Amino acid sequence: MKNKRVLFGTDGVRDVANRGGMTPEMALRLGRVFILFLAERGVPRPRIVLGRDTRRSGMMLEGALSAGMTSAGAEVLSAGIIPTPGVSYAVQHLAADGGAVISASHNPAEYNGIKFLDRNGCKLSDGSELAIEEYLGDNLTDDWRPTGASIGEIRQMPHLVHSYVEHLASLLPHAEAIPMKIAFDCAHGAAGAVMPALLERIGSRWPLIGADPDGLNINEGVGVIHMRHLGNYVTEYACDMGFAFDGDADRALMTDSGGRLIDGDIAIWVLARWLSRKEMLGSGVVVTVMSNMALEEHLGREGIKVFRCPVGDRYVLEAMRRSRARLGGEQSGHIIADAFTRTGDGLCTALLLLNALKDLGEDVDTLVDRFGRYPQKLSNLTLAPGCRLDMERVGEIAEEVQQGMSGRGRVLVRPSGTEPLLRILVEARDEPLVDEVSERLIARLKAYC
Repeated sequence: MKNKRVLFGTDGVRDVANRGGMTPEMALRLGRVFILFLAERGVPRPRIVLGRDTRRSGMMLEGALSAGMTSAGAEVLSAGIIPTPGVSYAVQHLAADGGAVISASHNPAEYNGIKFLDRNGCKLSDGSELAIEEYLGDNLTDDWRPTGASIGEIRQMPHLVHSYVEHLASLLPHAEAIPMKIAFDCAHGAAGAVMPALLERIGSRWPLIGADPDGLNINEGVGVIHMRHLGNYVTEYACDMGFAFDGDADRALMTDSGGRLIDGDIAIWVLARWLSRKEMLGSGVVVTVMSNMALEEHLGREGIKVFRCPVGDRYVLEAMRRSRARLGGEQSGHIIADAFTRTGDGLCTALLLLNALKDLGEDVDTLVDRFGRYPQKLSNLTLAPGCRLDMERVGEIAEEVQQGMSGRGRVLVRPSGTEPLLRILVEARDEPLVDEVSERLIARLKAYC
């Protein structure tokens, strides 16, 4: 039996569309095995909510994935273009048996991907994805062919976007009480299917950018991976702040009125204090190993406990369940407030933050300075072809280097989930120390690798 996922990465299956691991043939097969996986766990005719982002390849893959699922007996509820968290919300709202999203998130338009959600609207666990990979090599997948009335069906349900808009609008019932001009960058992605209706619903004229998808421009110079674009817009058009989303709108980052980046760590710092006042924080906050040490210090002064976990919003949610924390997230902008969402939701994050900023009386333009992050340096070390890493030895090297910092900082080394790279993070109060330790650690790892 395999003990490591090969096809699934950190966020589903992803590749250049119509090549490699993301062909229509693969989508069809993945659809079949997902339904077989559910059927063998007591769900013989599952109802699956399906959504996609704005990529040209999305309809091609949607047809193949739907064919695979219906050929295995599923009822597919197609929402069309909708954010990943919109699919998650629809799964819960309809009491469906699962969800599927066709998106490559922040990647360029030529990429696409498929990720599956469970009946709670959460991303599948590592174990479930491993089981689905094993089904791909099982002959039963090809032999199992329902016929007649047992074949599934596809229902077009565009109103699911409207239901999601109504849910979001309920999170900001008094938008008129927020006397700010706020820009929203939709990354030419799925957020653009929601934000115009949402702004109309809450009675706001806040400006939208990156809201003209053509199937090929998703994430092109816009969205969370191009925050300078939003920052420039905010300063040029005298906005008070801005929010940017990624292609499937499951994460959000902000800028202040000066165009400075406000990342997920700062957003969590604000939300944690707000939810704590509302007694909706549970045991504390879950953050990943990448979150800045300043966040832990700030929350510690508020008496808020911090739990750390590996990178990935699925691991954040798992750690939240274990620790009974009700808020978790990543520096990259994936944030889960479990009273409101079961997966990273950039639009939900934006609306909750607007509430929190108002209720706490926060000055957005001083957040970056008051947070005072520790200097960090993230480096990538490319692994030689055929390199077989002993991560235990890599960890020992990292620990030895960290001990040399005498408690003044930390180091983190982890393999990339999608590329032949080691990702190396060094963090300390003193920037020269960060540079010195980073160079020393990379040199030692190069000698070993």
